[in-house]
Amino acid sequence: MKRAKLLSIICILVILISLTACVAENEPQDNDALLGTITEISKYGNVKISTTKAEMAEKGMEFGDVVTVSFADESIDVPYCETYSDVDAGAAGVFGRPDDDVVTIAVNVGDFATNYGIATKTNHADQSYEWVYCEGVDATVTFAISLKQKRGYYDEYVLHKLSYTDLRADYPALSDEEFGNFRVVATTGMGEGVLYRSATPVDPQKNRNVYVDAAARAHGITVIINLNDSEDTLSAFDGFETSYFATTDYVALNMGLDFTQDDFKQKCAEGLRYMGNHDGIYLVHCLEGKDRTGFVIALLEFLMGASYQEAEDDYMVTYHNYYGVDKGDPRYEVIATSNFEKNLLRSFGIQSVKDRDLVTVATEYMLSIGLSQEEITRLQTVLSK
Repeated sequence: MKRAKLLSIICILVILISLTACVAENEPQDNDALLGTITEISKYGNVKISTTKAEMAEKGMEFGDVVTVSFADESIDVPYCETYSDVDAGAAGVFGRPDDDVVTIAVNVGDFATNYGIATKTNHADQSYEWVYCEGVDATVTFAISLKQKRGYYDEYVLHKLSYTDLRADYPALSDEEFGNFRVVATTGMGEGVLYRSATPVDPQKNRNVYVDAAARAHGITVIINLNDSEDTLSAFDGFETSYFATTDYVALNMGLDFTQDDFKQKCAEGLRYMGNHDGIYLVHCLEGKDRTGFVIALLEFLMGASYQEAEDDYMVTYHNYYGVDKGDPRYEVIATSNFEKNLLRSFGIQSVKDRDLVTVATEYMLSIGLSQEEITRLQTVLSK
């Protein structure tokens, strides 16, 4: 009897040890790791956690280091950087952004929450949205961050490092239109003065809207494809009702930053369809007029017969306007490759873009997101006038 009780106790101990091992297997093992939980998921799927930049510094983690991030069943090695543009488009990282006390885990021009199975976004008819956590995940999921390699990303970090200000006085060499990243698209096949691109003409946060709105008026813009805002956010901007923007035909698409998501593709198709159905002089913009605008403009440039180099050169004007980066600067080719080219490859789902028939590439993409051949031909007609 005593022997039976002893065996029972031993069995229970074995089971408890096994359970403890299973739990431990799913928990971060690095005792030196920083632990945090989700405090916010942004509109674009960036995940802000409770771990602070000060805590990262105390553990010896600095911008340019490679860190390991473990959560749920995932473990990824990513760079620790300051801003999203410090990594290539489509790449993940931990970011200690200047205006935040805590760190954010995100994908540059992407959606971390969706891509890593944390939550999915539901878009409502009124253009509002909500995040719904995936099965087995909630706001209390633990993120463990530990140092993987000191200065392991430092060279790339330095090349990516770009900063700009929102003060007009800091750009004395630029015209008002250049400060607003406003310019005509004049690549091969494009009609003269028919298509423009810019930063936002309505959102005041970058201090460029008044210059862009004035430029839109001066150049007689009649149709605006707003990739950044919803109708609700537009109406909330001070001065919107008296802006030139408000007098035009416009569509507010409220697009995300992940070009591979169905929501982005559907809204891209909506914007292109709106353009084809509204004859006029067009302006395409997002917030900065950089990546979302850069992709849509490149798509239209390719459709009209522009070469890859023409589209890249046009895209890179943005980096002159914001950062003073021009050809000859060692950062120029890094930016062109890591941002422009990689965005196109991910969006089109191809391995190479420079040696392709780009009219065909653009046409096939537009067909894949729901445009008809008739709608595509209509776009070519309105843009060639």
